[in-house]
Amino acid sequence: MICSLKKSTDTNDGQTTVNHHEDHPLLPGLPNHLAQTILSTIHPSLLSAVCRRWRHLIYTPHFPPFLSLYAIVANNNSNNNSNSNNNNNNSRPNLSNSINFFMFNPISAKWNPLPLPTTDPPLRLLHRHPSFISRTLTVQALTVAGCLVLIAATGHDFLPALSRPLVYDPLTGEWCDGPPLSNPRRWCAAGCFRDVVYVASGVGAHYRGEVARMVEKWDVKRSRQCNKLSELKDEWRWEAVAGLKDGRFSREAVEAVGYKGKICMVNVKGNLAGKEGVVYDIEKNKWEKMPRGMVEGWNGAVGVAEEDVMYVVDEEKGCVKKYDDENDCWQEVVQGSDLLKGAENMAVGGGKICVVSGGGGRITVVDVAAEPGRMWVVDPPLPESEVISVHILRRPCTRL
Repeated sequence: MICSLKKSTDTNDGQTTVNHHEDHPLLPGLPNHLAQTILSTIHPSLLSAVCRRWRHLIYTPHFPPFLSLYAIVANNNSNNNSNSNNNNNNSRPNLSNSINFFMFNPISAKWNPLPLPTTDPPLRLLHRHPSFISRTLTVQALTVAGCLVLIAATGHDFLPALSRPLVYDPLTGEWCDGPPLSNPRRWCAAGCFRDVVYVASGVGAHYRGEVARMVEKWDVKRSRQCNKLSELKDEWRWEAVAGLKDGRFSREAVEAVGYKGKICMVNVKGNLAGKEGVVYDIEKNKWEKMPRGMVEGWNGAVGVAEEDVMYVVDEEKGCVKKYDDENDCWQEVVQGSDLLKGAENMAVGGGKICVVSGGGGRITVVDVAAEPGRMWVVDPPLPESEVISVHILRRPCTRL
């Protein structure tokens, strides 16, 4: 055998735990630090198929991180949650009436639950309510500095659920608190560029014109000398930037995107009347009107690859388009598909676009780097769940 299989156990998520009391070499005759350098050049799916010790290696900080799909999920099956909650009030919240977080492991092709944030009082996020049959209450999150950041949500008392952002760091597999929000929101416009989060407009406990025009930024600035993001808590703070001229962007949750040094956003989803777009020039600290072609083609979920290529999934036609800033137009790169119609949310990374559609019941992956573009479906984490949003991040270093 190339590597030892002794005293290693497989877990049901496809990862492996290893007994480190016996320091078996990764490659016979070589010290492990050299073996790690050699093995890091091999695709993780190949290493995973060879032996348990190599399978363990790909989930450690010693192996280059591969990208994984993260999902924020609401479970809509509330028929049986009351009894289980009464019997075990101190346990992890029952999946039948909660918001949960999952990571799809592309090596094992399995969903793994992420730990829930530890808050006092316990975090309770509202996504649907009988009083609002035709409307969902979103949980807004984004990826920045390699982390998943929760920005805004509604609590069960219909007040803002988050007094400060909650940050999940895949490097540690832990949640930590961000800097306190000057005005917690139930929803807002949120986006990022590089390692900076931007929050604009929105609604808190009730509508306020001042908040609807307010724009703030938070520099996450992960330090190489910092092992845990929580060590930066004393340095983190929100800073005011140029505000909006009015409160038109407070009507609903808005997904802003960072594109070529600017933050871009529209005030309504889809191709509705009254759609308006604005662009924030980061260097000039100035808001400008969005180019006409950009706003006219912004007809669905939008995402940006490497902060340089902007994609939209047309919610009516189900096609993927790329924005051409020189000609102010959108060019089709993937033909229309029923799988992509009604796109509600998307994430871009690693040459892939991951799209949520079907009322949150379907996740479609589009390989835009392939010619022609390929696509396939990934089943949601739970059979009776609604995917709120998807995000692309590195895999966690610690075993879930």
